[in-house]
Amino acid sequence: PQRTMQRLTTALSSLRPVSSSSVGSRLNASPKLRATAAMASRGDFTPSVSVRSIATKEAIEDKKITINKIEQLRAENLAGGGEARIQKRHDAGKLTARERVELLLDVNTFVEYDKFVQHRCNEFGMEKKKHAGDGVVSGHGKINGRLVFVFSQDFTVHGGSLSLANAEKICKVMDKALEVGAPIIGINDSGGARIQEGVNSLAGYGEVFKRNVLCSGVIPQISLIMGPCAGGAVYSPAVTDVVFMVKDTSYLFITGPEVVKTVTGEVLTQSELGGFQPHTKKSGVAHVAYENDVVALAKTREFIDLLPANNKQGAQKRPNDDPKERQQKSLNTIAPLDSNLPYDMHEVISKIVDVGNLFELQADHAKNMITGLARLDGRTVGIVANQPKELAGVLDIDACNKGARFIRFCDAFNIPIVTFVDVPGYLPGRVQEHSGIIRHGSKLLYAYTEATVPKLTVITRKAYGGAYVVMSSQHLRGDRNYAWPGAEIAVMGAKGATEIIFRGDSDIEKREREYNQNLATPIPASQFGYIDDIIEPATTRKVLIDDLEMLANKKQENPWRKHGNIPL
Repeated sequence: PQRTMQRLTTALSSLRPVSSSSVGSRLNASPKLRATAAMASRGDFTPSVSVRSIATKEAIEDKKITINKIEQLRAENLAGGGEARIQKRHDAGKLTARERVELLLDVNTFVEYDKFVQHRCNEFGMEKKKHAGDGVVSGHGKINGRLVFVFSQDFTVHGGSLSLANAEKICKVMDKALEVGAPIIGINDSGGARIQEGVNSLAGYGEVFKRNVLCSGVIPQISLIMGPCAGGAVYSPAVTDVVFMVKDTSYLFITGPEVVKTVTGEVLTQSELGGFQPHTKKSGVAHVAYENDVVALAKTREFIDLLPANNKQGAQKRPNDDPKERQQKSLNTIAPLDSNLPYDMHEVISKIVDVGNLFELQADHAKNMITGLARLDGRTVGIVANQPKELAGVLDIDACNKGARFIRFCDAFNIPIVTFVDVPGYLPGRVQEHSGIIRHGSKLLYAYTEATVPKLTVITRKAYGGAYVVMSSQHLRGDRNYAWPGAEIAVMGAKGATEIIFRGDSDIEKREREYNQNLATPIPASQFGYIDDIIEPATTRKVLIDDLEMLANKKQENPWRKHGNIPL
């Protein structure tokens, strides 16, 4: 302190020559400076604790408290609803929301958003029940090195119910996914709207639904149902591209069994009303159901790897060891020459696509139509096929809806479509007619015509009537159309046709043979240019791969319009 005072005095005196009296007058003018000078002259200058230093110590303590609080909130977020609730889920064969995210994504790639968000409801005692994260784990990470966004509802916190804050977290990752062009995966496990929040919870659902619609056809949206999903919550997965369920632990219904009983008197269990069986077999809401959480998450990783990140990217292509020229001679005899005998179209597909590479969707719903993703020479393609083993491959309402939705999904994400045709026509009867087969059947026609991706078609056997036209014919802008030698392409089968044409003819069997030889073959269609070639079945794989390479840069645009009016 003495040295400091000496430097100060020296500095002041060096500014300009001054008299001792003027220096004294300056000291007199500043009591604080005069007191400091006096202390320094006596040699008893010692620093004292100032108000500012006390304030600094308090600020430091406050920061330590804040840091501790942050760590407590972080631990609270990680702990979910607590050990007891987590153990209860494990005992039921379920994973927690966070465990699901960690298993879904590549190791150490998950970046969590909004860890400390809490609900803002103060009614019904909710101000005492706030929890960091508010019942949903959200963020981004990678699957096989590719960016994805994810949210996972946490049933251990308020039953995974949706609050406004909870919805805002979900909307944030959906907005970011749309902004950067990456898939969004939603893991649903929720009791529905948080009743205590009233209309705010409903507003949250509305915001999520809006984003589902805006993201549709722009980025892939995948929903995993891994617990209850009830009430208005069901409409979010319904709008997404693909819905996976877990057997025996997941449910989808608008109104639960108790409400159904009250309104209709019908007594149903949760499984009977909204379990995996009704939704994978009857309603078609769910695409696949898996045995447990782990299998469902592994299959989701596999499915994501088949998709582009967004609608501006092309179909994914991976290194492939399956030779393009590989021929399967068994294909030459796989379709029986007797068109009344069934065969399994799955076998045809498996012998043509890359080894072990069909990811079938809705396999248990509308079994007369096969849909799924596969690879040809490493490139992702969409497979649409009639299944002669089920209802002879006929087109009915469910098959048309299933096929049309899948075709539009492929077209939205630039995935080429390969169609295998063996179809006797549309399913006749009062039930189908009165249920709207005309309207539903035209969806398939609409979807194929609207699609601008490469479209390849192979007629393996029957292609009759309007079903021939609808199943990706050249008339609906099919790019390359082929037939196997045993194909039958005509308005209808020989028996029905000859009974109309040659009514009353005594030798109807002879007329049938004439019809089969002259009309029910691929030759007339190829002569008119409706079929590009009649190929040996064993060469189908190479033919399709060559065409995919040729069409890789296909550009086709539809006339400008706000949107079409598909007959929904």
